[in-house]
Amino acid sequence: MVRRDIERRVTERGHDHMASYNVPMHGRGGGVVSQIGGHIAAKAAPYTPPWIGAATLPPLAGWGVHAMWGETALSAGLASAGMGIGAAVLSAVTWTVSGGTNKFRRFRRAQATASVAAGMGWLTCSISAGPFGHPMTDLWLLGGGLFAASWNVRQVMHRAHDETEETTDKGGLGKLAEAIGLEKVQVTRAKGNGKGMVTADVAVPPGKTMDDVQAAAPKLAAALQVPPSAVTVKKDPHNAGRGSFAARVADLLEGGVPFLPPRELGLLPTDPIPVGLYADGEEWSINPFLADILQHLLIMGVTGSGKSEFARAVLAHLMTRRKLSIWLIDLAKGEQTLGHMAEGLDWFVNNKRGGRKEAKLMLKSLPGVISARGDELAEEGLDQWTPASKLNAMVVWVEEAADIADFDVLDEIARKARSVGIWLVISLQRATWTNVSTDVRANLQASACFGVDEAADASFGLPDRVTDSGAIPDWGSDRPGYGYATGMGIPTDRWTTEVRGSLTKEVRDQIREMILAAAPYRDPLDEISAAAAGLAYAQRTHHGTNRTNPQEAQAPAPARLQAVPGLQDENEEVPDTEQEEAVTTEIDEIYTEVMSQIPGDPEPDADYAHLSLDDDVPDPGADSGISFEQSDKPSTEEARAILYGEIDGWASRGRLTFETGDLIPAAVAAGRKRGWLQNELKKLTDDGALQHDAHGEYSIVRPLTAAA
Repeated sequence: MVRRDIERRVTERGHDHMASYNVPMHGRGGGVVSQIGGHIAAKAAPYTPPWIGAATLPPLAGWGVHAMWGETALSAGLASAGMGIGAAVLSAVTWTVSGGTNKFRRFRRAQATASVAAGMGWLTCSISAGPFGHPMTDLWLLGGGLFAASWNVRQVMHRAHDETEETTDKGGLGKLAEAIGLEKVQVTRAKGNGKGMVTADVAVPPGKTMDDVQAAAPKLAAALQVPPSAVTVKKDPHNAGRGSFAARVADLLEGGVPFLPPRELGLLPTDPIPVGLYADGEEWSINPFLADILQHLLIMGVTGSGKSEFARAVLAHLMTRRKLSIWLIDLAKGEQTLGHMAEGLDWFVNNKRGGRKEAKLMLKSLPGVISARGDELAEEGLDQWTPASKLNAMVVWVEEAADIADFDVLDEIARKARSVGIWLVISLQRATWTNVSTDVRANLQASACFGVDEAADASFGLPDRVTDSGAIPDWGSDRPGYGYATGMGIPTDRWTTEVRGSLTKEVRDQIREMILAAAPYRDPLDEISAAAAGLAYAQRTHHGTNRTNPQEAQAPAPARLQAVPGLQDENEEVPDTEQEEAVTTEIDEIYTEVMSQIPGDPEPDADYAHLSLDDDVPDPGADSGISFEQSDKPSTEEARAILYGEIDGWASRGRLTFETGDLIPAAVAAGRKRGWLQNELKKLTDDGALQHDAHGEYSIVRPLTAAA
C-alpha cells in the first residue's frame, strides 16, 4: 500500500521529486521500519552527547593521569594535591559564569557546578587508584549515568520553559512586599538599569487592587529608605490586576543638569526642545508643536522651585527658531528673570510703568488674532497649524497669571488657540480656582509641576493618574529644578518619572550671545496676525530683534544708582525715599489719565479763543469785536467725525482703552445723546475697530479714520 501510494504521487508530481521521499522503493515492510528508526534516531541524537561524554571522557582521562603520575607515591600525592586545587578553582569559575536571576538559571548553575566538582574529584582519585578497579569503575558507571540522565532531563525541561523569562521574585522586592503586608502580591521582572532606577512588574491576587499597592507605596519607600516621591506605582490601563513599580534608589541629578544649547540655529518650532534629564539619566525633551494636539501648558511651583530656570531653558531654544513669535508677560520679576533674553521676544510686557494695562491689551487682542488666523488656515486647507502655513507659530507666555488674569479672556484663548498654532503657557505658584478658573485649567492639558508646599496642591497641576501613582513633588523649594512633566509630546509612561531642569544662571551671557546670533533666523510676526492684533501690537513698548532688524539689539536698561554720599552729583535730584518716588509716579499717571479725557478745543481759530477763565467777562454793551451766532446742529457726518477724531486722538497718544462715559463730552460737542453714542460704538465693535469686554471697557484695535 505504501509503495503504490508513493508511486502514485511520483507519477502526479514528476520523477524529479522522487528524492524528496525517504521511503525505499523495494521491500514491502522495510520502508516503514526504516522510517520509524530514522525518526527515533533523529529525536534521540540531541540527548546522546552527555552519555557519550560520560562513557568516554572519564576512563580516558583517568587512564592518562594514572599512567603519568601514579607510578610512585610522591608523584601521585603531588599530582592529587594539584588536581584538588584545580578542581576547586574550576568549580568556582563554573559557579560564577553560570549565574542567573530566575529559578531555571539557578538550577543550571548548581547542576553545572556539581558536575564539574564530581568529575574533577573522580579524576583526582584516579591518579592513585587507577580508573579500572573497584570502587572507581562503580563510581564512574553510576555517577556518569546519573549526571548524563540529569542533563537529559534538563534538555527536556528547557523545551517546555524559556530559561530567559523572569519569574516571581521572592527575594529582594518580594521580601519588601511581604514586609509591608503585600505578601501575596507578585513582583516579577525586577531589574535595575545601572543608573539608580529599579523597576518591576506587579500583579495582585484576587481580592486586591492596584489601589492597595499604590496606598502602600509610602511604606515601601520607607523600607527602601528613599524619599516618598522616589517610589511610584502605575496601573496597567489594559489590566486592572497588573501594574508597574519604579524606585529611584540613587539620585544621579543631584549635581545639577547643564544647559544643552540647540544643535543649530534656525530650527523649526516642531523640533524637540531639550530642557533637562530624567531621574534615570535619559534626556528630558518636549515638543509641543509636533504633538497630535497642541496642549497648552500650566507651570506650577513655589518660589525657588525652578520655574524660572525651566522658562529660560525653553525660551532660549524657541528664540533661536524661525517661523515663531513669542509674546511674554512678566509683571512679577520682568527684567530680573528674562531681561538678558529680551531681544528674542517679539512683545515683552514687564513690570515697568503701564505694564499691567499693556498686558491686558495683549490678552484682549488675542481673540481677534485667533479669529484671523483661523480664517487664514481655512483658506490654506489646514485643520491646524503646521510649518507649511504662511503663519508663524506663536507662544503666549504669561508669568504669574494670577496678577492679571481675566478668566473670561483666558478661557476663550485657551479654548480656541490650539488649532491655530498659538501655544498658551501660564505660570503661577498655585493653580487654585481663585488664581485661575477651572474652565481655563481644564484647557491646560500639559503640565510642569515643580516643588509645592502641600501634596494637595500638586493635584491642581498634575493628572490624577500621576499623583495616584505617588508622583507628588511636595518638597517645596528644597529641591529646585526637580518636578514632573506631562503632555507636550512626552510619552505617558514617562509622566511619573522625576525630572530636573537645566541650569541656566551660570550661562546667562552665553544665552544672550546665542539669542543675538539667532536674530537673522527669527522671522517677524506674519502680517495677518500683526494686523489682527491692531494698535496694541503696533504701539507695543518692546520690539524684539529678528532677521528684519538684526542690528537693532536693544541695550539693557541702565541700572538705577543708589544714593551713596560723596558719589552723587550736586545738581542731581534724587528722591529721598522709595515712597516719594512712588507717589510722584502715581501723580504723573493720574495727570496723564485726566488730561487725556479732556476734549480738544472744537474752535481753535474762533475770535474768543484767546480768552481764558481768569479774564474778566466783556461788557455786552461795549464794542469788543466779538459776535456770537447760534450754530446749527452738526450733521451726521460731522458728528461722527467728532466722535472718531476723539477716539483716534486717544490712540495716537497711546491710550487704547476707554469706557462709554469718557465720550460724553464728544457726544455733547456733536449734538447727540447717549443712545446715538452707544449705537455708534456698537457699529464700530461689529466692524472690528473696537473690542468690548464684559466689564464695559472698550479697546481700540485700529484707527477709525477708515471707518468714517
